[in-house]
Parts: sequence; structure tokens; C-alpha cells
Amino acid sequence: MLAVATVIALILANSPWADAYAAFWKTPVSFGVGSLEMSHSLKHWINDGLMGIFFFVMGLEVKRELVLGELRDLRRAALPIAAALGGMIVPAGLYLATQAGEPAARGWGIPMATDIAFVVGCLALLGSRVPASLRVLLVSLAIADDIGAILVIAIGYTDRIDLFALGLAIAVIATVRVLALAGVRSVGVYVFLGGIVWLEFHESGIHATIAGVILGLMTPAREWVSASLLHDTLDRAGAFLRGSGWTQARMQVARQVETTMRESISPLERLEAALHPWVSFGIMPVFALANAGVAFDLDALRDPVAASVGLGLVVGKPLGIVSFSAAAVALGLAQRPKEISWSLILAAGCLAGIGFTMSLFISGLALDGPALDAAKIGVLVASAVSGALGMALLAWRLPKAVSDQPPMTQD
Repeated sequence: MLAVATVIALILANSPWADAYAAFWKTPVSFGVGSLEMSHSLKHWINDGLMGIFFFVMGLEVKRELVLGELRDLRRAALPIAAALGGMIVPAGLYLATQAGEPAARGWGIPMATDIAFVVGCLALLGSRVPASLRVLLVSLAIADDIGAILVIAIGYTDRIDLFALGLAIAVIATVRVLALAGVRSVGVYVFLGGIVWLEFHESGIHATIAGVILGLMTPAREWVSASLLHDTLDRAGAFLRGSGWTQARMQVARQVETTMRESISPLERLEAALHPWVSFGIMPVFALANAGVAFDLDALRDPVAASVGLGLVVGKPLGIVSFSAAAVALGLAQRPKEISWSLILAAGCLAGIGFTMSLFISGLALDGPALDAAKIGVLVASAVSGALGMALLAWRLPKAVSDQPPMTQD
């Protein structure tokens, strides 16, 4: 879906309808209550509003990995964390080295990001050939990379801070925490408070999408109803079904079963499962439609900004990931799984050079005008090159699938 949306955006931006395409995303959209009114372009609502939901899901994924996944164990997380650090520091360093003293130096965060959706998609194409440990390494690396990208957006691209609005946002976040501790389960209450947090962050000068990350990280990762209580509730419901009391008490029993079933799954799991399809097949493609469209010509590839972004993603990502991973293993801080060779880590580093969604997002925060267009072209081309290199290396170094093996013969 992301690829299709990107192609459509590029076609429209390089067609006779290019002006209409650009004007559409500038359409003003207003929301207001009484004297309070917010009016922004459609593109602004997508990048600051809808992407807030994307970042909320990202916060859920980070929380899951920190509490239940690979990042909960520091020893096991050491390798992906080291790889992610290298995959952020080296690309940013290469970009700054080539843009030092230039206005576009502000775009240093663009080649730091990894698009987990495209990375997982590439791994899916190779199916069972990909070792589980390599898949875990890449996903954990991308999650750690996301944490870095969030910090970059929050710290590196905030020009002004309205302390009053920020204070209100913090107060509402504290209220969310108190309500959660008090056992409030109403989704509507948290959606309302989350909207206020988003609004206050938007007005504070800190990018509003950070509100989504914070709320995602605050979402409980543990269920409220134990497996034993669920079992007892279902047993009692079964007894009602077999007895004469079912007719009179069926509504009460059905509600009790419904509540117990719902609360036996953690809020994090429920929200991630509910929102992930909307984010993957709705919000992210719409973001690509609004942001990936750029007038494309081969001369643009020679633009210094595009070249710097390409250098960071295509060269800096694998170089940083392999070098920092090797250093962590050599120092005894991390352990490389036996089934993952250094050539596979290099391939993983190339795949991590697919920046796309986050790189385009940071580009829009850091740059504007011709520099922004050049950065977008650099992101698109570098992501395609990185993906092709990573897939080629994996296809070469991974063992063939079982169905591809020659049949066994009897002597």
C-alpha cells in the first residue's frame, strides 16, 4: 500500500495535474467550538493529526518491546541497541560532514530513520528462509531506531516552547495516569483526554505527534483479568447455559463474560490490534500520497542535499550498524547469534537504509522549498537502492527454501 501510494503521488506530481495535486493538499480545513477555531491545510492535519495516531501505535510497539519483547532483557537487547545507535550516529555524521555550514545542515536527522513497515515487508517476501533471530534483530533494531527518531523530533526540531501549554499537557498526562491507577477503563475518557494532550502539545511548539508517543508508552501492557478468573467466569457461564437460570440472568451473565474476556487482554494488545490495520492501510498510505509527490528529474539526484541523504541511508546505515555491532561484540557487551553471520548483519544494515515514512516526516520538519524537494528525492531513491541491496544480499547469503532444494535420491 505504501509503495502504491508513493507511485501514485510521484505520477501526479510529474503530470499535467501537478498544480492541482499540490493545491489539493493546501486546502484549508477548519474545526471550531465557539470562539475557539483551528484552521490548517489538509496536509498539516495529516502530518500533525493523523500521524499522531501513527506515533501512538509506534509508542505501543515500543512499550511492548520494552516490557514483553526483546528489549526487556538488556543482555539480549545490547546488539540491536548498539546496531541502532550506529545506524543513527554514522548517517547523521555523514550528512553533517557533507552539509557543514550550509542551511540544509538542519536536515541531519533525515537519514537516521528506518521504516519498519517496509523492512518487515521485505523480510516477508523471503518467507521461512529468514532465521527467526535475524527477524527479531531487525525488528528490535527498527524499534530502537524509532525511539531515537522520536527523541530527534522532540529535541532537534522544536524551535519554540510555550510553557503554559506544555504545563497543561503535562497536567492532563498526569490525570491520565491517576485515572489508570484508579481503575478507570472507559476508552472514551482516554480518547477525550488524549485529544486535549495532542492540542496542548500542538500549541506548545513541541511537535504534536510526540503526544501520541507518550500516551502509547503509558498504555498498560498487562491484562487486568487473570487466566484463572477468566476460566472461572466461563465455567459459571457454562453452568447457566445448562441450567434453568440462564433465561432470567442471561443479560447479566453475558455482560460479565464480555467484560472478563475484554479485560483478559491487555489494553496495549487490544489497541494495537484495533489500530494497526487503520494505520497500515489508511494513515500511512495517505501520508505517502500527501508527502511523497515531488517533481522528479535526474539532475535532482546531483543536488547536494539529495546526495547527502543518499550517502547517509545507503552507506551510513550499513556502515554504522555493522561497525557498532562489531564493537559491541568485541567489547563483550553483546553476543552475536551463531546463525547470523556478519554478511547477514550487513544485509540487515542495508535494509535499515529504507528510511521512507520517518525520513519523509523529518524532512518536512527540517527543510522547506527546493531543499525539501531534494531531500524527498534523496529519501525515495536511497530507500529503493537500500531495499534492493538488502534483498539481494539476503537472497544470496540465506539458505534456499526447502521447496528449492533438489529432491533426495535413493542409491
